[in-house]
Amino acid sequence: MQTYNIHEAKTHLSRLVEQAALGESFVIAKAGKPMVKVMALDAPEPAQKRRVGFLKGQVRVPDDFDTLFADEILELFGIEK
Repeated sequence: MQTYNIHEAKTHLSRLVEQAALGESFVIAKAGKPMVKVMALDAPEPAQKRRVGFLKGQVRVPDDFDTLFADEILELFGIEK
C-alpha cells in the first residue's frame, strides 16, 4: 500500500481518488506519521480475526484438569504430600 504526504496527496488528489476507486487504497501521512487510509466505498471490509473459541469442539479438557500434575508441582516447590 502506497503512502503519500499531505502536500503530495493534495497535488495529485484526482489521480489518487481514481486509483482508490479502482481498488488501490493508499495512506495519507503527516510528517511521516500515517493519518488516514483512503479506499473505495465498495471495497470489502477486511476479515476480522476470530480468536476466542476458534478451537471449539477440537480440544478436550480432562475431568481431572484442576489436579493434573499436582504431585509433580508440589515436588517442584519442595512440598511433601
